[in-house]
Amino acid sequence: MSGPMALEPGGPGDTLSLRLADDRTLALSRPRQGPDRDAVDRLAAELADGIGPAVHPYEVAALLESEGLTAEVIQERYGHPNLFSLASALYERVPRTFPEPPRPANPWRPDHVRCGLRGALFALPGLAYLLTGRLWHAGRDLDVLVVAGLVSWAWGQALGHRAYLRMTTGRREAGRTLLKGAPLGALAATASGALIAGSGTAIGIAAAQSVYLSAAGVLLVLGAERLLLAALTPLIAGAVALPWWDPGTTGRIALPLLSVLGAVAAAGWALRATLAAPPVPDGARPSLLRSLPYGLFGLSAGVLVLLEGRQHPYAVIVLTVSMGPAEWLLYRYRGMSVAALRATATPAAFLLRSTGILGLCLLVYVLPLLPATLLTGTEPAPLLLLAATLWTALLLQAFGVAWPPAAVCLAAACGAASTAVLHSPPSAVALTLFCGTAALCLTACAVRLLGRPAPHA
Repeated sequence: MSGPMALEPGGPGDTLSLRLADDRTLALSRPRQGPDRDAVDRLAAELADGIGPAVHPYEVAALLESEGLTAEVIQERYGHPNLFSLASALYERVPRTFPEPPRPANPWRPDHVRCGLRGALFALPGLAYLLTGRLWHAGRDLDVLVVAGLVSWAWGQALGHRAYLRMTTGRREAGRTLLKGAPLGALAATASGALIAGSGTAIGIAAAQSVYLSAAGVLLVLGAERLLLAALTPLIAGAVALPWWDPGTTGRIALPLLSVLGAVAAAGWALRATLAAPPVPDGARPSLLRSLPYGLFGLSAGVLVLLEGRQHPYAVIVLTVSMGPAEWLLYRYRGMSVAALRATATPAAFLLRSTGILGLCLLVYVLPLLPATLLTGTEPAPLLLLAATLWTALLLQAFGVAWPPAAVCLAAACGAASTAVLHSPPSAVALTLFCGTAALCLTACAVRLLGRPAPHA
């Protein structure tokens, strides 16, 4: 029978069938080529870092695709029929490796140079008294400076806290707060000193001190420590040259005034740059009462330091210089606490480790002060306990705990001041008692409040 689909013998269809049969015969008779093991081993060695962490051959297949291996290359170079066959072979050859995740950066890593510089800047203004000490009376004029200084410390602490609060909104807002608050602080401190001043000279010295402290506070809040150091250059040069060169009355007045004017100019420059920042939509302004405990702490800390200084003047220098290391240790405490939070699994374990970190930081801060007390002839017990009180209070404030350190330090300052009224100067036993009680209360408060994971999360 013949039909439309029939093929005649000897026709083209018969020829095609014979040709396909011959090709199948040749393919079957050709020896089958296996995988090239050496080439696969070399590829496994090259991609071991990417293959080791894989948990399934499909991940290796994705890696091979990203390397640009095509099906033709896989068949010709490695002898595998397809991508997944080669991926399975590589997955079997390379052992599993699971590297540790990268350690997160420490957000509380301290700036060593900046902390050291800040400690020096706290102490360097004291050189002004070497130059100007002979120009004012050591009695009433000194009381004027003390009163003005206490007001400046209290105002500066409160203003600095409020500026840092405004910094969360933007540097421009913080600059506006400093621009308004710093002149008011200088005026309030000068007026407080003028109330008990007996001469115009004392008022002028108190005004210069108040203006400098306000300008220095602005620069320290804005992180312009190097500008402040540059402003103090005339004062430093005059004090260093004093053993070999007497600048005279004019020079003794002019050099500190140059530093005061330089600090004011530097503060104005820093504020100008801050106010030039783009404005940020102003949110709700924090209440002034939030900064009140910081001002009270500044006042009480100043009273305690000055009472200690009345017995041992060098103790004030030791404490002032130690403020740089104290700030450095605040950063270290926070960094070590975050590391402890990652390394512990239970609240009890974290409490134990956090308490150990607190004790370690206190020892690292207090113990280096012991040789300084021996060199300066200062009684060690009141100075070391006062240092522990101040550092623990600053630690609590760094975590936003404001009222407990303010209340404890204020109670200690009132007790020590009342003792000073009855026994002038106050006995070392009284200062030791009040500072020791304050340090114990603040340490217990720090263990209780900072021994929980929540403040460090």
